[in-house]
Amino acid sequence: MNENNELLEYIYQNSEMAKYSLEKLINELKGKDNKIKKDVEEILKQYEEFYKDLKKHLKKQSIKPKENTFLSKMGALMGIKKEVISDNSDASIADMLIKGISMGVLDIEKKLSQYDEKTDKKIINLTKKFLSFQQSSIDNLKKYL
Repeated sequence: MNENNELLEYIYQNSEMAKYSLEKLINELKGKDNKIKKDVEEILKQYEEFYKDLKKHLKKQSIKPKENTFLSKMGALMGIKKEVISDNSDASIADMLIKGISMGVLDIEKKLSQYDEKTDKKIINLTKKFLSFQQSSIDNLKKYL
């Protein structure tokens, strides 16, 4: 797999896992009076847009992206359920989201630093746009801490 496809697939998997996790979190928060819900829904919408866009890019190149494993999804779901049961305050949820998004940011920054001038600039720009979105999401969530 060339580095363009590898980078696209990597951010696709990141967006897919974030989308899955946020959908589960929103489901866990149903019926609860959390102010953070609207921000979580907005972040989810943006992840969904990246997910769809990345899926199109991969399809154009005839690449069937690998989905995250069942075990990684179940681990995320169990972590979300545990966190919401133990403390469903906006501060706790913001902290959990900031930690999760930050892990994704670090992983993608490491990947991005591995690529050189041979990598398609459109893909590099898309990756940087994705990182910028994640970083602004973190900044927005800090108001709940």
